[in-house]
Amino acid sequence: MSIHFKKLNHVQICIPKNKEAEARAFYCDILGLEEIEKPEYLKKNGGFWLNIADIELHIGAENVKNISKRHPAFEVDDLVAAKSYLQSHQIRIKEDKPLPNYYRFSFYDPFNNRIELLEKIVL
Repeated sequence: MSIHFKKLNHVQICIPKNKEAEARAFYCDILGLEEIEKPEYLKKNGGFWLNIADIELHIGAENVKNISKRHPAFEVDDLVAAKSYLQSHQIRIKEDKPLPNYYRFSFYDPFNNRIELLEKIVL
């Protein structure tokens, strides 16, 4: 038997406890993501859920203690415009080396979560 994977459902990244207002300002107000209803029984854990592309981005609240290389990566249509927009909001950018067939860079949320953006190179 093998597992038939259908699609990516969600990615979770974490923020420090009690920082939801700051996280909402970044993810909803600056990035323009739509908050979606989190199940009632999970609300006591803190955090919130968002729609992004065709998946969910779960913002979890925990005692964050380390910086990691873990990150989600999202393909976008206009990488230059996305970078310009983020820079206009003084969001920290990390230049990444291109991957085969992709241009890319990363940016960081206020809690040091890295998020990578990619654009396919069209020849």
